[in-house]
Amino acid sequence: MGVDVHQHLWAPGFVEALRHRASPPRLDGWTLLLDGEEPYEVNPADHDPAERARRDAAAGLDLVLLSLSSPLGIEFLPPEESWPLIDAHHDGALALGAPYGAWAATCLSEPDPDRLAKDLDRGLAGLQIPAGAEPDDRLLDVLTERDLPLFVHPGPVASPPGLPGWWPAMVPYVQQMHAAWHRFHAVVRPRHPRLRVCFALLAGLAPLHSERLIARGGPRRGLVDPGCYVETSSYGPRAIDAIVRELGVDVVVNGSDAPYATAPDPGLGVAARHAVRVANPLRLLGRKETRT
Repeated sequence: MGVDVHQHLWAPGFVEALRHRASPPRLDGWTLLLDGEEPYEVNPADHDPAERARRDAAAGLDLVLLSLSSPLGIEFLPPEESWPLIDAHHDGALALGAPYGAWAATCLSEPDPDRLAKDLDRGLAGLQIPAGAEPDDRLLDVLTERDLPLFVHPGPVASPPGLPGWWPAMVPYVQQMHAAWHRFHAVVRPRHPRLRVCFALLAGLAPLHSERLIARGGPRRGLVDPGCYVETSSYGPRAIDAIVRELGVDVVVNGSDAPYATAPDPGLGVAARHAVRVANPLRLLGRKETRT
């Protein structure tokens, strides 16, 4: 069995919802238009459900969680604009069937815990929020009541002109995740001690800054938070090895960020590969591993 907790696949209904918009975020054909960014040509093959299913089967994946593309800024739109796109994402992802599941998204401009509860009750795996958002306690309470996790994903950025295309992924996304990691531990965890959380892209490598944190007056955390996970997208064996040395292997979960990257092999042996690809993701999701 293999699990990937982080992929992006735009189902046809979500694509059409973006095309029907008159202002960003919107699709003009397959050209993505966002505020503050250059037009981006989306590859239609990247969002072909049949082709993706073939790739995931070849990769030995039995469970794949689809993620709303938070850099689009959909969660921050007014409710009348945000919800049609979120509903299209949920409906499209849930209609795909196995091996696909999805993270719930929710409107953050006017949080609605009752609506989130109804969405989660449809079988969504947990709630995804953009890293720059201040999580609403009422939404996190809904997760805790259902014993479902939170997934923190990079959010929208405005790239200054003249910078290369890799800039957002390397600079603001990493900065957002770094800040979200420290904000969670300093502010959110004390209020939600039972909440499980997973940070995309190894939390921007924020856990590796523990020595500097202590030197600057931060807390000495003698124990790793067992409910706090980090996901591997776009990193490989060197970064994963460093995180494992800091946090241990039991909090690292497999995520690819497909179609923009591929899931790495941790390079730490068979036992670690099983932990990262199977045991840890299932524990994050509150599911039991079945052995055959």
